[in-house]
Amino acid sequence: MCGNNMSAPLPAIVPAARKATAAVIFLHGLGDTGHGWSEALAGIKSPHVKYICPHAPVMPVSLNMNMAMPSWFDIIGLSPDSQEDEAGIKQAAENVKALIDQEVKNGIPSNRIILGGFSQGGALSLYTALTTHQKLAGVVALSCWLPLRASFPQGPISGVNKDIAVLQCHGDCDPLVPLMFGSLTVEKLKSMINPANVTFRTYSGMMHSSCVEEMTDVKQFIDKHLPPVD
Repeated sequence: MCGNNMSAPLPAIVPAARKATAAVIFLHGLGDTGHGWSEALAGIKSPHVKYICPHAPVMPVSLNMNMAMPSWFDIIGLSPDSQEDEAGIKQAAENVKALIDQEVKNGIPSNRIILGGFSQGGALSLYTALTTHQKLAGVVALSCWLPLRASFPQGPISGVNKDIAVLQCHGDCDPLVPLMFGSLTVEKLKSMINPANVTFRTYSGMMHSSCVEEMTDVKQFIDKHLPPVD
């Protein structure tokens, strides 16, 4: 499949075992594709939930000496004061909102959709949830940070997701996105949305990856916020 930016391949999908009444849209990390995460989510799936793992477009990434790789937006650096690709992040968020709209057209209301992601994908899922007009069921943010955090006003947001449930997870040995970024992000989130709905879990010895314990926590969060309706 020769995909360029205009024709990214169709998402990897884990279909619901019966009629889908809820969905999880999960965004992979830099340089990856949706396939690995669709397999991971298939391992914790619920029969009424559809899991959608889109593939990022291929683009040159400044952090990696402009090598082209799957990336939701450009990453210039990985320190809290690094310059950020504002236009790219905002465009990527619009693309995710369009994916959510597509599922709504398919008959799944937005408040039955959880948005999630790992690393760069988790960052995009947080940014999208905090800026969209679509009311979502929750966010799963793994090993990530909040992009463009200075663009958000101080204090609580007023949008539809001001009470959204967030599960944020991080490995305490992450060498790429240090645990400190996760901690700073969770503090910022608690100032923006109802802090009672923000859960932060850390995993001893976990690097920039996932683990069985984390996937169990993700499954419990999904099951709690996307229960069967029938």
